[in-house]
Amino acid sequence: MTAQPDVAPAQQSEPTMKSFPKPSQIPVPAGAEGWEELYPYHLAFRNVSGTEDEKFWFCDSQHWPTVYKPFETIGGEFAVKCLGQYNTRHLLIPPANGIEFKIHLGYLYMSPVPVPEHEIPARVPEFERRAGHYFQNWDALLEGWRTKVRGTIAEMEALRFEPLPVMVPFDDIVTGKAKDGSEVLMEGYDRLIQLCYQNWQYHFEFLNLGYLAYLDFFGFCKEVFPGIPDQAIAKMVQGVDMELFRPDDELKKLAVLAHDLDLQAGFADTDDVAGTLAAIAALPRGGEWVAAYEGAHDPWFNFTVGNGFYGHDKYWIEHQEIPLGYIKDYLRRVDAGQDIMRPVAELIAEKDRIVAEYRELLDGETLAAFDAKRGLAATAYPYVENHNFYIEHWTMGVFWRKVRELSRVFVEAGFWGDVQDMLYLNRNEVRDALFDYVTGWAVGSQATGPHYWPAEIERRRGIIDALSMQRPQPALNTPPAEITEPFTMMLYGITTEQVQQWLAADDGEGDGSITGMAASPGVVEGPARVITHADELGTVQEGEILVATITAPSWGPIFGRIKATVTDIGGMMSHAAIVCREYGLPAVTGTGSASTTIRTGQIIRVDGTNGRVEILQDVSA
Repeated sequence: MTAQPDVAPAQQSEPTMKSFPKPSQIPVPAGAEGWEELYPYHLAFRNVSGTEDEKFWFCDSQHWPTVYKPFETIGGEFAVKCLGQYNTRHLLIPPANGIEFKIHLGYLYMSPVPVPEHEIPARVPEFERRAGHYFQNWDALLEGWRTKVRGTIAEMEALRFEPLPVMVPFDDIVTGKAKDGSEVLMEGYDRLIQLCYQNWQYHFEFLNLGYLAYLDFFGFCKEVFPGIPDQAIAKMVQGVDMELFRPDDELKKLAVLAHDLDLQAGFADTDDVAGTLAAIAALPRGGEWVAAYEGAHDPWFNFTVGNGFYGHDKYWIEHQEIPLGYIKDYLRRVDAGQDIMRPVAELIAEKDRIVAEYRELLDGETLAAFDAKRGLAATAYPYVENHNFYIEHWTMGVFWRKVRELSRVFVEAGFWGDVQDMLYLNRNEVRDALFDYVTGWAVGSQATGPHYWPAEIERRRGIIDALSMQRPQPALNTPPAEITEPFTMMLYGITTEQVQQWLAADDGEGDGSITGMAASPGVVEGPARVITHADELGTVQEGEILVATITAPSWGPIFGRIKATVTDIGGMMSHAAIVCREYGLPAVTGTGSASTTIRTGQIIRVDGTNGRVEILQDVSA
């Protein structure tokens, strides 16, 4: 779809501006008719304002790569709303408000909201006052943040959802309690939602500041070092000790311990969790290893192979065959004499070398400014990843466990057949279903839910399945002439150049190569392994190149097997880019279409230094 500019009849027409499809132009997959009604009225594209077919939107497949079930929109709603509040209302970031978000055909799309230019100067002094307070008191405030977040998780863990009894206890009669216990279920559900929302508010207290500190240093370097590569700037803050890597580090330590204790025989079948732990415990000094394994559970096994935004994400603490399988693979590599640890010393040495080289080019006030800005970026940088463990992994892991606990109450009452079925209700419908359940119990009649929800859930399941058969458009409508919003560029890799490359690829233009963000340096060749879901990680083989919509920080255990990573979305500060740099792996992010263009088995070359991917040999060759 293109838009023709108005021209005088005698003038030659200017080149048409390329555009992505409008939301209203994309056909609805067969079987997904009525999809809009699955989601809250304000989330689905309806074009009631007349502007949804005009604004530029990009698909956030970095955080939400698969279709939402109705209940799962809670993660997108809370996350993006809370991101916006810190930009717009807490910090008053001069050039950037929040990000508008909508759902189209089951996927989340975003449209950054800029600050009008004439309002920017008035925001600067207030932003400096507020951000300055955080930067001047970073360590103390961050420790308080950890206390707040852990307290919220503990309160969430303490919630209990149990079926209502046949009768209220006699003690309630004696004490005059005068309540039947149904309030515990309803108040517990409301509190669960509120606690989730609370930790999402905490999530962004420091995150945007972490990005801003890096962006400030990035902009300074671009100004004083014309032509400096983006990767050189990123390397000047690398090699840090992050809590996000701690779960993977725990598995590595357990693998080394198993090697030292000669426990290899106990890892024959790690899919059998109980059998594996029993076999290890029966070996000499096996009990010592099992104690160390159990000691790592809290909190480090509150870790998902997904990203925490979906109810189907599998967490280590509930699916221990996953971490046991990773330990088995690490043990194999240790036995083979391989070094399984992250190359932290090398990363730090490279960082120090680059910092020293650029410092040599400066003096006086400029050198002092460089040191101050780099120091601030290095201080704030770890939070950009560490928050992910506390919120997306730990908080959301507990949240989804509690959701399933509540759903079991409904399963026992006949409302639906499987604990995952509650995800096909939105969160307000769950509240209604709760009152239906307690009402039927209270009056001694049958609730309506068992007669209504099974068929309705199946209808909705069919719609979700149909939506899942169609990949989302990377963007919608006509992009702006220039993309300047810093978060969009740095986190998502949505730049003016990249958007134009996506459009050129759609038109069949270009030389056949795939381009993206040069996220982590190095050039390698090898067979591709295309992954569309975390459950497919077990198929990744030694020496392959991982190609995915996006990677998750929890995929660290497979990074020792692969040569490089290629993703559809993500900028220099995306999780994929940061994790690859910290593991010393070449990476190209933000390609837009690598996971749909490349096929498993094709031989590809990844140039992470220049952001280029080439298909060298087809599968059949």
